Amino acid sequence: MSQHTLTLLRFTYKKLKEKLTVSDSKKLFHEKFPYVIPGLYKRIVDEMLVELNLLNHQNEFAQDYLFCFGLTETFKELMKGYQPQKHLDLLFASLCSSTNFEAKEINEISQKSQKEFKNKTSNDISKLLLEKSNSKIYPSRILNLAIYILISNAQDLKDKDESETNKFIADIFAKLNLSSNKAEKDIGIYKSSISKMEQAKELIAELRTKNKKKEQKE
Repeated sequence: MSQHTLTLLRFTYKKLKEKLTVSDSKKLFHEKFPYVIPGLYKRIVDEMLVELNLLNHQNEFAQDYLFCFGLTETFKELMKGYQPQKHLDLLFASLCSSTNFEAKEINEISQKSQKEFKNKTSNDISKLLLEKSNSKIYPSRILNLAIYILISNAQDLKDKDESETNKFIADIFAKLNLSSNKAEKDIGIYKSSISKMEQAKELIAELRTKNKKKEQKE
């Protein structure tokens, strides 16, 4: 074992016993993921790292099934098109471990939740959410997006008007004693981020095609 590895292990152990600062988490992340992140995804990774670090500092926060599902699904959606794809598992694991979370455990809980909510109607999903919720549910962007994604995947809402889906989602947040206004804002930013990512990827693809044609002419 190299001296560098020993130093990193001592640093990690020390920091795990206390609250990691954002700077600590970033340092750990780059030690665990020593690759250049494409500019298109760098901001998203930075924002997720900061968000996970802050959540880890909240005494009221608990790593429940909604957090696990929301984290894995938003990561998967926002990282679409990331290259090389083989780096994604390490990238997710590095995000988790550098903020005191366990990627394997989160993935397992998320997969279990996906099976539990799969092929359910909106009313079935609503009932399950209420049954599994508790009074100590900690509000966060990840939790809000988890609920939004679960409801959006409901069988009976896929062909419905967006306004109907939004109304149903708002009702669920009210029943769970969560801020529907905050959720609406989080969902709006999430949708906008996905849209901007798609536009950016299309533009990059177009530029690559143009450059390729130009090179062929030359």
